[in-house]
Order: sequence, then structure tokens, then C-alpha cells
Amino acid sequence: MEAILLVGGQGTRLRPLTISTPKPLLPTAGVAFLAHQLARAHAAGVERIVFATSYRAEMFEAAFGDRAHGVDLGYVSEREPLGTGGAIRNAARALTCGPDDPVLILNGDILSGHDVRAQVALHEKAGAAVTLHLTEVDDPSRFGCVPTDGDGRVTAFLEKTARPVTNQINAGCYVFRRSAIDTIPEDEVVSVERETFPALISSGAVVMGHVESAYWLDVGTPEAFVRGSCDLVLGKLASPAMPGEPGDRLTLPGASVSPGAVVRGGTTVGRGAVVEAGATVLGSVLLDDAFVAEGATVRDSVLSRGARVGPGAVLERVILGDGAVVGPGNELRGGLRVWPGVELPPTAVRFSTDA
Repeated sequence: MEAILLVGGQGTRLRPLTISTPKPLLPTAGVAFLAHQLARAHAAGVERIVFATSYRAEMFEAAFGDRAHGVDLGYVSEREPLGTGGAIRNAARALTCGPDDPVLILNGDILSGHDVRAQVALHEKAGAAVTLHLTEVDDPSRFGCVPTDGDGRVTAFLEKTARPVTNQINAGCYVFRRSAIDTIPEDEVVSVERETFPALISSGAVVMGHVESAYWLDVGTPEAFVRGSCDLVLGKLASPAMPGEPGDRLTLPGASVSPGAVVRGGTTVGRGAVVEAGATVLGSVLLDDAFVAEGATVRDSVLSRGARVGPGAVLERVILGDGAVVGPGNELRGGLRVWPGVELPPTAVRFSTDA
């Protein structure tokens, strides 16, 4: 089976992490986020994947080459962003399968534990044009709302409606019949959510919904990115690409964690990173060469490459860009983002009085 992996987005919601690195290549539980998707796709029977690239396209082939995690890889880039449908149609030129074969479509910002083989089996049994993975959420108004009939056939595709008729949402993994991809206009900006799926449904084509509420997470925000990395480390979602056994933390080769430090909650400590005695790091992502000084507290945060946190500083839900420095005594909270290379002097930002 072949697949198309959509990785063309700029990841603006994750800046400054994505200034230098595309979102799908961000280190997540010790490896590039896509490594988890490639490994899980291989486990589901996918033999070849075509990357649909755009933003910093050259970095994907440099990272993975022609084969990785048991999967052969190809690359097709868009000169200008073509939307989800346009990107699928553009990448399809590199497919080798026949017109009736299933093609798996994966999104480069979705972490999912659902049963891909079962989704493909439903697709083939129903003779569907497209089969969507649907998951159930508490607040479907933020997503594409997808009602189905008693046989699992999709009856409508309601993109981000304020009055959802079901809690089933589009989970971003599709199985297309190869010939159905060819109905998408070539070299045009097309949204599968707003154009392709509704058009197929209105034409009478069979569009099925594979409803499965396994682990599922859109990692497009800083909070979700941290959560996804920690969940992988903790073993809440199994991944063949994990560079270590599940546990309270993942410490990569070359990292130094003092026995007098508290590091847990699914934290990843990157290569060359240092956590000194008396520091506390909870549920966070420390990339290569990050540094947390004695007495500092880092919670639910990301420290990019070479970022440094001084003695006694407190970070909660904070993103530090590459090489950013937080001086001693600072207190950063509430989703604050510090851009690469920025240096905060001692006690420059606080949310409480200076004790």
C-alpha cells in the first residue's frame, strides 16, 4: 500500500519552534515527529510514502533520504500552497499504484493510535471512494463535523460549524481510491474538507466513516506538542520509533541529569542537555544542548536547542527559541514565547513579588 503524507504547512501556531524547523520534523519524544508516523504506517502495511512538501521542502529528504523506518520514500513539492486537496493531487503524480488501489492520506500534525488496517478493510469492503477516520470529541465545534448513517456512510461534511449535529469529527486520516484522487483538479488550490468531500457526497459516491476513538491528538499548538511528546514517553501511545522504553522521562545519550534534580512527567532531555541539582523539570521537552540551572523550575514547556534557564527561574507553559536565555529569578508563565537568541536579564519578568 502507498500513502501520501501532507507536510507542507508552515506551522505558524508553533512559532518560534518552527522558524528553523518544519513542524513535522520537530523532535518529539527523542526523534522527529514524522518518525513516529513512518514507523506506525509501516506497522500498518504501508510500503511506500510520498511526502507532499512545501515549507522548507529540502529538509525532509535531508532528514529521511530514500528509505526510513521500513518505508520507501518519495518527495513532491508545491511551488505555491495548494490546500489539502491540491497537495494530494500534486503528490499523486509520484504514486505507482493502480486506479482501484487504496491510498492512505496522513496529516503531518496528527498523532493517532487508531487501527489503520481496520480503516482500509472497511474502505475495501464498502467499495468506497474515500473512507475517513472519525473520532469522537467533547467539543466538535472546533473541527470538521461528520455525521454518518446506520451503515457508517458519511451523510454530510460540516466544516467547523457552531451547531454540530454529532460529536464525530474528521480526524485527518483518509483512505482514497486512487481514481478518486484523479477527480481533484490539477494545479489548483483545493480543500478536501470544503470541496472534495462534500462534492463526492452530493454526487452519490460512497464515502465511509471509520469511527474509532483511540488516542488522537492534533499537535499544532505548543500545549498539544508538549502533551504529545510526553504521552509518547509515558507510553500512553506506543510508537516503534521511540528511542527508549516508556517511563517517567526519556534521557537521550550525552544528556546530564543530576541525581539531585527532579525530572519526570514524560519529560525528554535531549542530547547534550544539562539539568543541574535542585532543578525541577516536569512534563517538558528539552532539546539538544538545553540547560536548566540549579533551583530552576520548568513545567509544561519547551526549551529549544541551546536555550538556557538561569538559577531560580520559573517557566510554566513557556516556549524558548533556539539559544534563548532566561536569566536568574525570572518568572515566565501563561504561554509566553521567547524568540531565538533573545536574552532576558536577571529578574526582568515576574508574575509575583520578588521574595
